[in-house]
Amino acid sequence: MLKFALAGNPNCGKTTLFNALTGSTAHVGNWPGVTVDKREGVYKKLSEPVAVVDLPGIYSLSPYTPEEVISRNFILDEKPDCVINIVDATNLERNLYLTTQIMEIDVPVVLALNMIDVVKKSGDKIDAATLEKKIGLPVVQISALKDEGIDELMQRAYEAAQEKRSGSTVLESSPLAHVIDDVKIALRCKGVDNPLFHAVKLAEGDEIEVAAHPDTVGMVDEFKKQFKDSVFEGDFEALVADARYKYISANFSAAFVRAPRKEGLTKSDKADRVLTHRIWGIPLFLVILLAVFHLTFGEDLLYLNAIFGFANDVSTGNAVLDAFVAVFYSSAGVSTPGAILFNLMGFCTDQIGGLIGRGMEATGAAPWAQGLVNDGIWGGVASVLSFVPQILFLFLLISILEDSGYMARVAFILDRAFRKFGLSGRAFIPMIMSFGCSVPAAINTRTLADEKERVMTNRVIPFFTCGAKAPILAAVCGAIASRYTGVDAGLLVFLLYVFGMAMAVLMVALMRQTSMRGDVAPFIMELPAYHAPQLRNLMVHLWDKLKHYVKKAFTVILASCIVIWFLSNFSWEWKMVGMEESILHDIGSFFQWICTPMGFGYGTAKLNQFGWVFVVAAVTGLIAKENVIATFFILAQALGGLAGAEGQSDDGIAEVLFLMEQTGITWQALISFTVFNMLTVPCFAAAATVRGELPKGKFKYTLAFWLLTSYIASSLVFVVLSWWWTAFIVAAAIALVVLYFVFRNKGKIDLGRKKNKAARQ
Repeated sequence: MLKFALAGNPNCGKTTLFNALTGSTAHVGNWPGVTVDKREGVYKKLSEPVAVVDLPGIYSLSPYTPEEVISRNFILDEKPDCVINIVDATNLERNLYLTTQIMEIDVPVVLALNMIDVVKKSGDKIDAATLEKKIGLPVVQISALKDEGIDELMQRAYEAAQEKRSGSTVLESSPLAHVIDDVKIALRCKGVDNPLFHAVKLAEGDEIEVAAHPDTVGMVDEFKKQFKDSVFEGDFEALVADARYKYISANFSAAFVRAPRKEGLTKSDKADRVLTHRIWGIPLFLVILLAVFHLTFGEDLLYLNAIFGFANDVSTGNAVLDAFVAVFYSSAGVSTPGAILFNLMGFCTDQIGGLIGRGMEATGAAPWAQGLVNDGIWGGVASVLSFVPQILFLFLLISILEDSGYMARVAFILDRAFRKFGLSGRAFIPMIMSFGCSVPAAINTRTLADEKERVMTNRVIPFFTCGAKAPILAAVCGAIASRYTGVDAGLLVFLLYVFGMAMAVLMVALMRQTSMRGDVAPFIMELPAYHAPQLRNLMVHLWDKLKHYVKKAFTVILASCIVIWFLSNFSWEWKMVGMEESILHDIGSFFQWICTPMGFGYGTAKLNQFGWVFVVAAVTGLIAKENVIATFFILAQALGGLAGAEGQSDDGIAEVLFLMEQTGITWQALISFTVFNMLTVPCFAAAATVRGELPKGKFKYTLAFWLLTSYIASSLVFVVLSWWWTAFIVAAAIALVVLYFVFRNKGKIDLGRKKNKAARQ
């Protein structure tokens, strides 16, 4: 089977093209570095199937970042039959810089001018025939977003793959042409593949090539002596880059005819003046996040009930009509979109649960079997499934922000803030991805060039609450909102999300001052133009998330629910007993004392007896965070039977309220419990991914970091929320730590200045 590789700059539409060609569910984002690993699919519309490989978005084939090395090694070592170089037609000159490097490899290349619809809409023109003649490669105009020109592109790529191609370079008229030619001949005589590409990289002083061909480097070093007094002073890499851009400007730019522009700012520029404002940029981002969480987790839409005081009595006297009305309207007011989806799913799971229960009773199933199926299997799984539409709605809103181009701006505006604490804005990209799932977020840290920055980012990624933790926040905040009037669940969820982000920044700053000292890597990022998100891309993303949730619900979570039910209903003698005599009770009670500082260990008489319930829920959450809600359901049923009764909703909120009554846990301890689950060791899958991304020997310290940070932070949260005056003590302690590092750093700076002054003297 032929193999085609897709290569191009970040934000050129490469992954969109890959999805259109293969039907893949690869996520399409609007920032650099979404595609970290190569993705492979099959295109089936040619005379034979073709494997299509999506390479990471890169700006060059120089080994500055992991994704550049991945793309370079794939093209050189795996020798694809054709490289389709996707070029953003709206930024032709900049994108062609990578093209001039790919051209130097002995591989067929086809140029795909993407976003041609945007070019035409702006009134600009690209003469593809002229560009093809000048560049010496097949050129096809396409719009990956609108499926225009894709079949023609693949046909021309298929034709190009049938013929052998030798590399060519735009440096033939540069001052380095002579040494490049000499090195190429020497490499060819040694049997090196792609001698032209390797010769150019050797001339640039490429570290990979210098290590691979140490006996040939001398030719370049000897040639450098001629440039001692030149502008570049022997910096051949800068000389090569300058020569490439000059050639592109002189020979290829003529193919692009720009229409006259009206004076003034474009719509994107006007929006950026507000959204990326030096002062208001971050507050606006927080307001947008608040709106996202309010629409997802809030109950009173736009606070209409709080403002206008809508009537709370929604009863009509008709049971069917009341059930329907309750989906859209509650005592809190008009439901938000997220609450409506949640209510609908809860209604469906209730009906299914009722049918299962009545069916098992009708068949005369044994009590233990009914308990296993109703409470252990369906009850636990349904408690997780109830949140799926709501979480998908959250993903939808975040995906809209990504695909519109706004999240790229957020990375830009946060770079200024992050840099003060020891991170670049690029680190925000995997962090914001972890709102969906920590696994791809951890993988995406490969785009970070600095090893220390990669380690720090991997450690704080779990602090950006993933979709699996969202049900915990929704259930706890929903229960607190139900118990205490005047509290909005969406606002509480938002505050907890912000707390997680603040903890991430705080811990990064602490690591930068202690174990991870070093300079912050520079961050350069192209801001794509704002555009309306495409429905197809959004649906592909949501479908991928839905499959992930359903698969997890009926595998890991299902198995966990069965184990939890068994342990909570059987004794060490394998007899069915009450929960107070169960195996789970003994295990939880053994570790209960550890959680006392966090508020859900020992305390009141009720908590002394039942506090272990929350300890067990936190432990099961280490396997999969969704297990926390499933554990609440099973243990609430075992404690009093509330959660399994017909007509009760498997929404987690009812279970939390019931557990509050039965255990005597305070709302402060519940918030502490939530914070612990937000900051502690992520699920097994995420922890295993982080381990694979960290340097050898670093994971054990990362594990300790998660446990200590979550334990200390949740303990402080419980203390401060329970006794408000302790906030001053905590603030004073933090201030002392900050002052210590400020004066320590000032002393180091002063010492460095004295040494420099002495050296000059």
